[in-house]
Amino acid sequence: MTRVEDSVQAIDLAVEPFGWLLLVIFIIGYYFIAAEEKYHINKAKPALFTGTFMFMLLGGYYAANGLDFSAFDVEIAHLILEIAEIFFFLFVAMTFIEALIERNVFDALKERLLSSGYDYKKLFWITGFIAFFLSPVADNLTTALILSTVLITIEKNNKVFLVPGAINIVVAANAGGAWSPFGDITTLMAWSAGKGAFTDFLFLFPASIVGWLITAYLLSRFIPEGAPAKIENTEPVKIHRGGKVIIFLGIFTIASAVIGKQVMHLPPMWGMLFGLSILKLYAYSLKRYHNSDIQIYKSVSKVENDTLLFFFGILAAVGALHFAGFLAHAVNLYTIFSPTVVNIGVGFLSAIVDNVPVMSAVLKANPALGLDQWMLVTLTAGVGGSMISFGSAAGVGVMGKLKGVYTFGAHMRMSWTIVIGYFASIAIWYVQYEMLGLYIKP
Repeated sequence: MTRVEDSVQAIDLAVEPFGWLLLVIFIIGYYFIAAEEKYHINKAKPALFTGTFMFMLLGGYYAANGLDFSAFDVEIAHLILEIAEIFFFLFVAMTFIEALIERNVFDALKERLLSSGYDYKKLFWITGFIAFFLSPVADNLTTALILSTVLITIEKNNKVFLVPGAINIVVAANAGGAWSPFGDITTLMAWSAGKGAFTDFLFLFPASIVGWLITAYLLSRFIPEGAPAKIENTEPVKIHRGGKVIIFLGIFTIASAVIGKQVMHLPPMWGMLFGLSILKLYAYSLKRYHNSDIQIYKSVSKVENDTLLFFFGILAAVGALHFAGFLAHAVNLYTIFSPTVVNIGVGFLSAIVDNVPVMSAVLKANPALGLDQWMLVTLTAGVGGSMISFGSAAGVGVMGKLKGVYTFGAHMRMSWTIVIGYFASIAIWYVQYEMLGLYIKP
C-alpha cells in the first residue's frame, strides 16, 4: 500500500522561483519567532501567520496555473490529521495540569520544599530529580515552569545558585522528556508517526539520565555553600478535595492513550480525550455530591492557547516546505553522510532553531532509517535543545520566569557542561543500540 507521504509530491517547487519565495517567507517568519524577546511578540503570531500564509500562496499558485489539486488535497488532509492528533493530545494534557494546579497539588509540593530547610546543593539535586521524573508525564515546558517558580520563590537574588539551578531544571526536563512519548512534543511526534512503539522509547532512559547526571554533577560544582532562609510559621498548603484522584485519573488517561495506540490502533489523542471525558464526569460528581467545584471550564480556559497555535503554525510551515519539495532534497544528507553523524547534527540544529520544526522536518523527509536511528534522532532532538537557552520550550519558559537572571549569556557560560552530557547520552545510545543491538533491524 502506498503511503500518503510518498504520494503527495507532484511538482518540485524547490527549483522554481516561487519555491524560493516560500523558503524566504519561512526564514523571515522564523526570524520573528526566534526574536520573540527582542520584538515582544508572542511566537505563536508569526508562526501561525507563516504556516497559513505559505499554504494560501501554494493554493493560489496551483489555481493560477491550472494545476491538478489532487496532490494538494492529500497533503492538506494529511497535515490536518497530523496537527489534530498533536493539538488535542496537548490540549488534554494541559487541562489536566491546570486542574491539578487548581486543586493545589503543585502548591503543596512547593510549600514542602520551601519549609524543608534544605541547603542549596540539596535543593539543586531535588529540583533536578523532580524535573527529570515529572516531565515524562507533565511535559518538559510545564515541568520547567513549575520548578523555576519554586527556585525564584526560594531565592530571588542569589544568581550563583539560581543560574546553575535553572540550567539544571531545563536540562533535566528536556532529558526526562526524551525517553517518554508524553514528555516532549518531538517524542510525541515520533511516536504518533509510528517510528517506534511506546516501549521502544523507554530504552532511551539510560542515555537520558546518564547525560543529565553528568551535566548536573558539573553544574553542582558551581552551587554555593549554605542554605536559604527557612520559611517558618506558615500554614501548610493542603491539596483540595479530589486532587489526589485527579492524579490517578491522569495516570489512567496516559495508560488509555498507550493501550489505545498499541493495542487498538487508535491515535494517542483518542485515549487522552477519553480520559478528559472521565475527568469532566468526576468534576460533575464532586460538585453535585460534595459541593466542591473543580471549575473544569476555568481550567480549560487557562490552557496556553498560544502554545497550541504555535505548534499549528510551525507544523503547517514545515508541511509547506515538504510539499514544495525542499525536504526531499534535505533527506539526501542521510545518503551522503552517516545517519549517526546527521542525527547528532540534528541535536545541534535543534539548539539553534528549536527542536519542534527540526523534528517535524526529519519526519516529513522520512529517511529510510532503522529503529536505532529513529531513537537516536529522538534523543538528540530532545536533549540537544538544552545547549542554547532558547533551543527548547523549557528554556524559553524559564527565561521568562527568571528574567534578568537566567539569560542567554548566563546559559552559554555553562553550556559546555550540557555539551559533555549530550555526548555522554550519545555514547550510552551507541553501547545499547549498536554494540548490544537492543533494536529490531528493519
